[in-house]
Amino acid sequence: MIGKLKGLVDSSGDDWVLLDVNGVGYIVHCSSRTLGALPSQGEATSLMIETHVREDQITLYGFSSASEKDCYSLLCTVQGVGAKMGLAILSALSPQEIVMAIAAQDKTSLTRASGVGPKLAQRILNELKDKTAGLSLGEGAVLSGRDGVPAEAGSPSQAAAVPEDAVSALTNLGYRRSEAYNAVSKMALELGPDATVEDLIKAGLKELMP
Repeated sequence: MIGKLKGLVDSSGDDWVLLDVNGVGYIVHCSSRTLGALPSQGEATSLMIETHVREDQITLYGFSSASEKDCYSLLCTVQGVGAKMGLAILSALSPQEIVMAIAAQDKTSLTRASGVGPKLAQRILNELKDKTAGLSLGEGAVLSGRDGVPAEAGSPSQAAAVPEDAVSALTNLGYRRSEAYNAVSKMALELGPDATVEDLIKAGLKELMP
């Protein structure tokens, strides 16, 4: 199995890049996010690789980071999310945004991905709500609990840390649920356990305003 490729960017298309590794060209399928981060033609790059082997073909999927690869693998465990759909989701949302959407149970954010309807989005939320804590997504994947101790996105302590009334209030003002969830979570840590829902709404609004 191929786990990583390092070579020169030869050419690319809508969902693939041809990577020249010591004179051998590998066609690697990637999300638009990864493709957009690649260097110019002829320059060196490296990609984490997931290899899919079938009777009639071997397909390589490439990722700019271990976090993107891990998130892709997790998404593909959901019924109805195949290889191409996994890339479509990662093209629309970063791994951190996906983890946040799952923690916040934000179905709307997931439907931003091409081909993901409300039913599939809800299935992703349901099946992955208890599985994101093991992902090594870096700083963006760790949210804050109200006791001041960092909590993994999707963990029970995380869910208890964020008052639903504050999140709902910000959502009703037009913010995406995952944005509201993140803002309230952050402000809950800063303000401490004595913060009221009103305090969290006001602080959350300041956090969300540009």
